[in-house]
Amino acid sequence: MNAARLIRLRRPPVLHVQPEPFVPNVQTPVLEQAEQRWRTLCARNPAYFDGRIWHVLGVHRNGHGGASIHVMECAYRWHAVQKGWRDLGVRSLGVKGLLVHQGRVLMGRRAVGVSAYEGMWEFAPSGVVDGGMQPRQAILEELREEVGLVASADPVAVAILYDKVLDCWEIAYRLRAAVTDDIRFEPREYDSVRWVDPAALTGERAGEQPGELTPMARQMTALLDQKGDHAV
Repeated sequence: MNAARLIRLRRPPVLHVQPEPFVPNVQTPVLEQAEQRWRTLCARNPAYFDGRIWHVLGVHRNGHGGASIHVMECAYRWHAVQKGWRDLGVRSLGVKGLLVHQGRVLMGRRAVGVSAYEGMWEFAPSGVVDGGMQPRQAILEELREEVGLVASADPVAVAILYDKVLDCWEIAYRLRAAVTDDIRFEPREYDSVRWVDPAALTGERAGEQPGELTPMARQMTALLDQKGDHAV
């Protein structure tokens, strides 16, 4: 799959759920190795939790600016153990927010101990969609849990992207929220947050950049105009 793939949306994507849960089609010794790797990951980061996530079977346009996402439930551990080991075929579903306030967009620096991109900046909030949950509900929960804010308008899906490092399909949402002066961010996810001028990220206007961006964040700058508004 191509990490540069970006599907712009004019309508919300639709999930098509397969009834059976996903289990990797590998031999027993490989499953045992996977279980051992999972125990090692949990010892390194106690925040890991083997909940249910969506495994993405495929993504395609469905006409009129929308997309269909075919999914089935999967244990999170099968996704987590793949990094740096072997591909078990799991492709998770995630959400990312473009939270705009007074022409600036919120970014967070990924904390030590996260699964990838430690110390790099991304648009906040973001997270994996739990199995059984709709992506729209997931981004609203991430907004509340990761940065302590409540949406003031319905989230708008603007694009789908693929992250080949995290083996994850991501739905990007435009967000509006009642912003306070003090952002209460989740320290296990971010060690710093900052409001950033979108034009400074692309070099269209002079301004301070927060630091090195994740590959997904670099792609997502194309979804913002110079005022930080939705540009799709």
